Amino acid sequence: MSSIEKRVLTGNEAIAVGFYEAGGVVAASYPGSPTVEIIEKLKEYDAVYSEFSTNEKVAVEVAIGASFYGARAMATMKHVGVNIAADPLMTFTLTPTNGGFLLVSGDDPGLASSQNEQDNRVWGKFASMAILDPSDSQEAKDFTKLGLQLSEDFQGPMLLRITSRLCHGRGIVSLAEREEVSPKEFNRDKSKFCMIPPGSREAQFFIKDRLKKLEEYAYDAEINKLEIKEGTDTLIITSGLVYYNIKEINPDASIWKLGMVYPISEKKAKEITSQFKKVIVIEEMTPFIENELKLMGIACKGKEYFDFTGELDIQNIEEGLHKAGIIKEQKEYVKRFVETVARPPLFCTGCPHRPVFDILKKSKAKIVVGDIGCYSLASLFPFEQSNSIISMGASIGMSKGMRKAMSMTKREEPLVAVIGDGTFFHSGIPPFINMMHQQQENENITIIVLDNRTTAMTGGQHNGSSGLYNERDDMKVGIKSLLESIGFDRVKEINQYEYKSTKKLIDEEIAYEGLSIIVVNGPCALRYKLENPHFYVDPEICISCRSCIKTNCPPLKMKKYEGIEKLKSSIDPDMCVGCSICAQVCPVNAIKSSAGLKEGDVIGN
Repeated sequence: MSSIEKRVLTGNEAIAVGFYEAGGVVAASYPGSPTVEIIEKLKEYDAVYSEFSTNEKVAVEVAIGASFYGARAMATMKHVGVNIAADPLMTFTLTPTNGGFLLVSGDDPGLASSQNEQDNRVWGKFASMAILDPSDSQEAKDFTKLGLQLSEDFQGPMLLRITSRLCHGRGIVSLAEREEVSPKEFNRDKSKFCMIPPGSREAQFFIKDRLKKLEEYAYDAEINKLEIKEGTDTLIITSGLVYYNIKEINPDASIWKLGMVYPISEKKAKEITSQFKKVIVIEEMTPFIENELKLMGIACKGKEYFDFTGELDIQNIEEGLHKAGIIKEQKEYVKRFVETVARPPLFCTGCPHRPVFDILKKSKAKIVVGDIGCYSLASLFPFEQSNSIISMGASIGMSKGMRKAMSMTKREEPLVAVIGDGTFFHSGIPPFINMMHQQQENENITIIVLDNRTTAMTGGQHNGSSGLYNERDDMKVGIKSLLESIGFDRVKEINQYEYKSTKKLIDEEIAYEGLSIIVVNGPCALRYKLENPHFYVDPEICISCRSCIKTNCPPLKMKKYEGIEKLKSSIDPDMCVGCSICAQVCPVNAIKSSAGLKEGDVIGN
């Protein structure tokens, strides 16, 4: 580039650009909001190998392998993904990095799209990794490059912690040329890379020394910025996106913005805080920085003024600063939105999961153990057919434990568990194998595998069975044949768009006294752009029973037709993708395909 090029990038895109510019070679991830876009962006660069791995553990292992060979590597995931990746990660931190290694954790303050709100700065400290916390897109790019360099300089993996709003928010970013960094090849020193007790014991001292050196680096690191405001005796310590919210408020306080939130230089922290009478820590979620300072013996306050959960926006921060006595008069905020009817999330038009949960709602199943994916929506109104959701793949292990508890107490009612295909490949196979252990013939468990052959909830990324629908996807694992190879002898497969046949099969398997598995398949209507001739309602035949409406497909609604007193069902032709479920549940055949209509025909809606 002859001159500095600037672009408006999301935080995710900026991380991808930073990895590319830093000479990154291998990047792996499992798709999960808010970090999906990082790998999607990296796929634009031929110089980088990037993949969506089977799960986060595998993604970290792929990146570790590249790092061991001396290539710069990165693993990205949402915050709960680090839980899955923790096994290799916690041991990898004992080894010296050969090529720079960066773990990107997308934390989710406010639980915009997550089952919990864990603060992965805690994971970073637990794993003895230095933690970088960018505040905007430019820093997201810069800290990615810095993290890879520090990883090589200090011989350890680095954690880049980014939050949902920063992942998706946009900012101006200055671009640079790619730095080519050649892999150094693998150092076959067993004492450093074979983590068995003799080497691991020695590595504990290596980690301790590394953290000491990182703390020394943090003393005058440029990414930790002190902004002095004359005439004030108050210091605010913060990091991340919260910094800009504080700047907009412009309180009467100096600000120490930490780019590296762990380790914090105790010497620098004491030098700076000793200049002020009042030290306030403002951070989202857990009091991580606050606790680090208190462990150093530094008097500070934070969470007694600010929420421990959710995002900290300008209003939240002003309220906290008012409680702390930093702001004397608090602004009065006026709602800038109009109250509207609540619109809970729904399955997409034509979603193959919809008929399954409509059938379960009408079935004799009182307990349905749910899992993570699009089908998590089945826990909400109007289906309300997932009674528990914990983590990916948990439905299978939980259903076994629940069934055993039921059997021990002589409870015989049916138990149903559901799991999606993406989740099946992510972490469902081990609990399926475990299901075979000490399984009793008369224990009634019906497991439904929802196979739409994509990882739909995060944008339609591939999974292990996607190649059965797409020539461009190279994994073609048949779930039914895989389960049969494990040893299950009652595995049925059916197209879930065939409503009546699917209902008959599900009802039969729920009634079966034993373990049975149903693989229901049908393409994700959104990913595979399902678009058949739309359906329409003949209002003269419709009896207003609402059977179609109860399937809760978005194009369906009740409406008033001219010359007809009662409300009758109708279908928005612009939204309908022609899945035909509504027509199949109609008891009087009032819903028909438009396939046979000619131009100019009147169809009543």
